[in-house]
Amino acid sequence: MKYMESEKNDMKQAVMYGGGNIGRGFVGALLSQSGYMVTFIDVADPVVKHLQEHKKYPIRIVSTGGYEDAWVENVTAVNGNLPEAVEAIAQCDIMATAVGARILKFIVPNIVAGLRKRWEMGKGPLNIIICENLNDANKVLEGLLKAELTKEEQIKFDETVGLVEASIGRMVPVQTEEMKDGEPMRVCVERYGFLPVDKEAFKGEVPEIKNMVPYAPFDFYIKRKLYVHNMGHATCAYLGNLMGLDYIYESIAIPEVRIFVQNAMLESEMALSKRYGAPMMDLQEHITDLLYRFTNAALKDTCQRVGGDPARKLSLEDRLIGSSLLAIEEGITPAYIAVGAAAGLRRYLKENGGVQSMDAAKVALCEVSKLDAEHELAKLILHYYEMILDGCSLLKLMLEAEKQKHNSMQAVV
Repeated sequence: MKYMESEKNDMKQAVMYGGGNIGRGFVGALLSQSGYMVTFIDVADPVVKHLQEHKKYPIRIVSTGGYEDAWVENVTAVNGNLPEAVEAIAQCDIMATAVGARILKFIVPNIVAGLRKRWEMGKGPLNIIICENLNDANKVLEGLLKAELTKEEQIKFDETVGLVEASIGRMVPVQTEEMKDGEPMRVCVERYGFLPVDKEAFKGEVPEIKNMVPYAPFDFYIKRKLYVHNMGHATCAYLGNLMGLDYIYESIAIPEVRIFVQNAMLESEMALSKRYGAPMMDLQEHITDLLYRFTNAALKDTCQRVGGDPARKLSLEDRLIGSSLLAIEEGITPAYIAVGAAAGLRRYLKENGGVQSMDAAKVALCEVSKLDAEHELAKLILHYYEMILDGCSLLKLMLEAEKQKHNSMQAVV
């Protein structure tokens, strides 16, 4: 597609801060397909130069049965280290971020400068869709931004800036050279492409963006993504590590792993249903969909990637511990989730040079999860870890989880 400056001026403007897999493979593509001219902000020179030169990039929707290619057009890019990044933020109609939770603080100066320029120009409200895998991402970004603003600017910020949390459900693995298939900017993705967002966080009208689903109250969607999708994915990865497997699709193909993942997600779904009053039938259909999506061999998603950063995944409010605590609060024993946490604890010790021992595991678990060693969840996780340490098979672990569920039900009776 030939790029023309006049065309850019006639189109609605979007800024996609982050030109990586989620930025290009999901959110940026939706913005482009919704009629926006999309300016990516990134610091990777090859990405910036390619998008500036070609004004488009390919995505490939892959499944076990084959693939479908498409081009994302009406795009360009600017380097985040240059003044053009601030200008893009000042001029845009909508913005999104997908830079990674640890990088969020580094993009704050550009956003603040862009907002100040918008205010000087008298531009209207700016909604920023936050596509980061981070609890309370809107509150985190708000705190970072307001720390750089004066009191007067903070008031203006509250009136004109919408920080909109999003739930990123599309699975986009690390792109290999084989996946790129001769196109350096190609991103391979799964077909699933819905973008739930916090309806109540928008300032002004909610924009029409393809596959965007405004929802309220949004806390349910955030918890469902983290405590069902992410938790099930991590459990599959850590049990795959335990089995010496490379890929998620290999892990979920093991019957015992599938049972663990399915039942762990069911524990979370039951807790969410009780907490938010969500219909169990809808939640069970969600589990069925996720299990099928985990089998997508064409994504070539690895247990190493999905289980990466086990300290964060075992932290107090994240997928494994957070979902377990929610289940306990709702009267549900997280017998299967705790097995995933125990396998994650094993990987944490392995990656951090720790000795695989009960003493080391207890110290590490309390350190990363902030649980007391006498907490019922800590005891359950360490019980499973000891079984793993003793070389128990997945079948024995599964029988033990069933026993834990049975005992908890008997205690209620």
